[in-house]
Amino acid sequence: MKTKTQPNENKKRAATVARLMRYLKPHSPFVALAFLCAAISSAGQILAPVIIGRAVGCIVGADDVDFDKLAFYACILAGIIGAVMLFQWLMNLCAQRAAYLTVRDARRDGFKALIGAPLAYVDSHAHGDLSARLSVDADQIADGVVQGATQIFTGVVTIAGTLALMISINYYIALAVAALTPLSLLVSFLVARGSHKYFTEQTKVRGELYQKAEETIKNRAIVAAYDYADRAQADFGATNDTLRACGFKATFYSSLVNPSTRLINSLVYAVAAIMGALFAIKDSGGGAMDVGKITTLLLFANQFARPLNEITGVITEFQTSLAAAKRILDLADVSPQDDDGKALAPNGEVKLDGLCFSYDPEKPLLKNLNLDVPQGTRVAIVGRTGCGKTTLINLLMRFYDPDSGALLFDGVNSSDIKRSSVRGAFGMVLQDSWIFKGTVGENIAYGKPDATDDEIKAAARAAYIDGWIERLPDGYDTVIDDGDGISQGQKQLINIARIMLTDPPMLILDEATSNIDTRTEKRVQAAFDSLLRPTDGKKKTGFVVAHRLSTIIDSDLILVMDKGEIIERGTHTALLAKGGAYAELYNAQFAANVA
Repeated sequence: MKTKTQPNENKKRAATVARLMRYLKPHSPFVALAFLCAAISSAGQILAPVIIGRAVGCIVGADDVDFDKLAFYACILAGIIGAVMLFQWLMNLCAQRAAYLTVRDARRDGFKALIGAPLAYVDSHAHGDLSARLSVDADQIADGVVQGATQIFTGVVTIAGTLALMISINYYIALAVAALTPLSLLVSFLVARGSHKYFTEQTKVRGELYQKAEETIKNRAIVAAYDYADRAQADFGATNDTLRACGFKATFYSSLVNPSTRLINSLVYAVAAIMGALFAIKDSGGGAMDVGKITTLLLFANQFARPLNEITGVITEFQTSLAAAKRILDLADVSPQDDDGKALAPNGEVKLDGLCFSYDPEKPLLKNLNLDVPQGTRVAIVGRTGCGKTTLINLLMRFYDPDSGALLFDGVNSSDIKRSSVRGAFGMVLQDSWIFKGTVGENIAYGKPDATDDEIKAAARAAYIDGWIERLPDGYDTVIDDGDGISQGQKQLINIARIMLTDPPMLILDEATSNIDTRTEKRVQAAFDSLLRPTDGKKKTGFVVAHRLSTIIDSDLILVMDKGEIIERGTHTALLAKGGAYAELYNAQFAANVA
């Protein structure tokens, strides 16, 4: 089993790196500059031990010191150190620039994919996890993959250059050092392979933790009302403990790299020192050895190992970054919902012909729905919770497409019409109305950004919310947010004002009055009635999903749904006279008044 799994993991990692390289390609000038600076910096680091060795060679004895040469080499060494610092700074600057531009592009594509993704994808993934991919995971790409590449390059150049110069001084010592080096690489490889799965699990659990935190904060009032704080804390704590456990394992395994490689490096240094001393005593083998050459070799032996330590340290971040990169790239790979078809603007005639749909193929939801809605008809949809009312609305808006049967607008199959055209023909007010941070005017003009101030004010008056807006500190220029204490009714009226502004031919009111008081409900109902008034002589088609049956008494057609089927249809009067399911719902709701 392991022999099959590991190659698959390697292929996935290679594919992730290849994707990242494509994101990095547009910023290749910065990458090239980073590598150029890295090469110059590495050359300086390789040259420094040679200069130090020659400087040490100028000190033969107590009274035998060539101070002129010593000063000359000291000046050269100072210049090399200064150049190394400068080019390391430039290398980091270019690498970070390339890294954050790459992350910006990956995050942009991830957000674009999320915005265009089918609703089914968003519904099937925890929203906190999706947020974590665009924030934390994206940042970790910059921390590991892109900047780590320059560090690996610097290490490789330093190792190659150091080994070449060591061979030129004493090839026996160079070969001994090189022979022991694979031990460090082997340790790094084994640790990296063991820690990758824990880093992958860590990023996954971190997304779950974000989801739980977002879920609890968003519903903090419900948590308090149901005294759920202790259980929420326990649930969060359990996930947090899981994150701690896998994070500990990942850190523990990756932390084995440094002490293991340092042990091997100390062994390499000791071997180089002993061999250098022996060659100096015997004055044989690779050539005459003096104290300056021994110093250079020891510095090279230490320098030869240091890049390996840095590379193995980068491997830890690299593993985390690859796991994070895969998550955001998986998001960016989500295929956008198609928007093919005719750019046809429906006028309001709707037909369902044998329509069937289910979220889960094993659990049918909507079954063989047949319905003709002429333009200008006001349709109410009622039924018990879970009967398929909102699902039908989702199909009308083409958030989902039917599994079989057809949904037709003006006689044209919805699948032949652009989704954007269908949605542009609808105005929709949901139970949970959305307000974004911006001015009141900007919120109303959300569907028509080029609307004039007069148009915005006219829409507010038509939605019966102009008085409240004018009492705000800055009127229509007052900045509001979803958490600013705005009532549910005021949010609903702002949303209705948005629709007033766009003036679409079809309207949907989905449980929009379920969370508001009776007075505000009357305002919302009046605003909705105003929306349904004919424009330029054309009647508007309206769909109302409601639990409060008092709001749909005047509807032209009432549909009663149960278990995904339309079991009754007709006007309020006709359905009451029939004495069926609608009459039962109506009498149960108004039993107190009847009594």
